[in-house]
Amino acid sequence: MMNQKQKEDVQRRLGKIEGQIRGISKMVETDRYCMDILSQVRAVVSAIRKVEDLVMDQHLHTCVADSMRHGDEADQNEKIAEIMDMLSRFRRIG
Repeated sequence: MMNQKQKEDVQRRLGKIEGQIRGISKMVETDRYCMDILSQVRAVVSAIRKVEDLVMDQHLHTCVADSMRHGDEADQNEKIAEIMDMLSRFRRIG
């Protein structure tokens, strides 16, 4: 679980991403140069990956760490399987 500061950080970042997406939409609508649009798309992808990193870091430090501390082997195996599945999906989509 995220604490309030972490939630606010993620929400702030998502708000910026939302604004960037609206900006890209406007760029397409006004026939901006394709390379400029692509540059903004890459900026959004980078921003989303940062949010992804923050959420994963938080998950590892809370949910996974708690599971490892409490010694429930079934829960530990479940957390490990979830992470491995997610990493596998990350590698497929780059």
